[in-house]
Amino acid sequence: MLFSSITFIYYFLPIALGLYLITPKKYRNLVLLITSLIFYFSGEPIYTLLLVFSSISDYFHSLYIEKHRGTKYAKRALVSSIIINLLALAFFKYIDFFIVLLNSFSGLKLALLNVPLPIGISFFTFQTMSYTIDVYRGDVKAEKSIIGLATFVCLFPQLIAGPIVRYTDIATELQSRVLSWDQTAIGVKRFIIGLSKKVLLANSFGQLCVIFREVPDKSVVFYWMYGIAFTLQIYFDFSGYSDMAIGMGKMLGFNFPENFNYPYISKSITEFWRRWHITLSRWFRDYVYIPMGGNRVSKWSWVRNILTVWLLTGFWHGAAWNFILWGGYFGVLLILEKVFLGKILTRVGRWIPHMYVMLLVTISFVIFNADNLNQAFSDLSGMFLATGEYHQELPIFNSVTLYYLKSYFILFVIAGIAATPLPKIIYTKLLERLFILEPIMVLILLSINTASLVSGSFNPFLYFRF
Repeated sequence: MLFSSITFIYYFLPIALGLYLITPKKYRNLVLLITSLIFYFSGEPIYTLLLVFSSISDYFHSLYIEKHRGTKYAKRALVSSIIINLLALAFFKYIDFFIVLLNSFSGLKLALLNVPLPIGISFFTFQTMSYTIDVYRGDVKAEKSIIGLATFVCLFPQLIAGPIVRYTDIATELQSRVLSWDQTAIGVKRFIIGLSKKVLLANSFGQLCVIFREVPDKSVVFYWMYGIAFTLQIYFDFSGYSDMAIGMGKMLGFNFPENFNYPYISKSITEFWRRWHITLSRWFRDYVYIPMGGNRVSKWSWVRNILTVWLLTGFWHGAAWNFILWGGYFGVLLILEKVFLGKILTRVGRWIPHMYVMLLVTISFVIFNADNLNQAFSDLSGMFLATGEYHQELPIFNSVTLYYLKSYFILFVIAGIAATPLPKIIYTKLLERLFILEPIMVLILLSINTASLVSGSFNPFLYFRF
């Protein structure tokens, strides 16, 4: 069930919120758990059992860890918990990738299993692992209520695509949270803004990306249009989803961490990753990079640590070589910035660093969105006018490109502005004088989104792939 669907917006969410609000406080976690399981069951009936198993497994592991804290038994329980989580992730997400590798290196011809990918497994697996690790470290006490822990794991607003919420983020609110009309109003507004990003912007760029694949008469400019379109699509798609999750969290009394902070205004790749998918970056920093020694090691060990983290980041996104290349690409860029490039970027003005970031990020997302390495190299060669294996006499520009450039030009301009803080600044200043404007704008946006969804427009969600 997509957040950006009529079924969710006008049926599931109002019913879930209504039941939640009329339920006495001491039973609200149970109601939230049941509605979250129903939400997941609507898309993944069989894999709901995996979600339940994950909750139960980490519940008992965490209790055992806390009981034996400081002993070898606690460490063994932690290792057991991590292995169970990683084995589930490896089997459902990576088993066919590993079979292909084994066949390639051994000459065997093992058949692929074609196991369907459980929605959100990458997200809820990381959440449960962070919980048991934090219990082991003593950063948080083990949750005594299995309903409470299962609610944390299964919480439907952030279950299938983040933000990656740690138990420490909401431990207090799981026990006691305050609902207010002000927070609910903020949550509704945030949800509708996220919905608008997804439906009005991301979906429109998604259609252009589909058209690009289908059109035979491409040009260099069309390849760049595609690269920029997907770069905007994935931002508005994923940040829109995060906005919707954060908004629903506020409606329920939770304060989820922010996941995006205008990444496309960054002036370095280092800054970009402080602003993009913030909760994932923090997860790898706290549970992989720092435990490996971080930057408090020798230069070569530090390089190893960064490359390891970013290769894992790429692999986390998907079981394909283009994702691994994508992660390694950013790892190398971050190393170069920390060694010498970052100092240069601070000396060359304001716009050159910004263009540098957008160029490299666009290239990265072309790699990211490819079905395989061959397609990635084909797309990149099209962007940079390379001929030979992938392209023969590709024109710089043609009539097909002109048609789609005219059709989407205004959308590119609107999206480019919307990816900056400017609209928020203008909107905030308007509200200072016309406070009645806010509910009117929210209703207008909801109406436009509803009309778009009712018309049956293009409405995928990219991060279901991961």
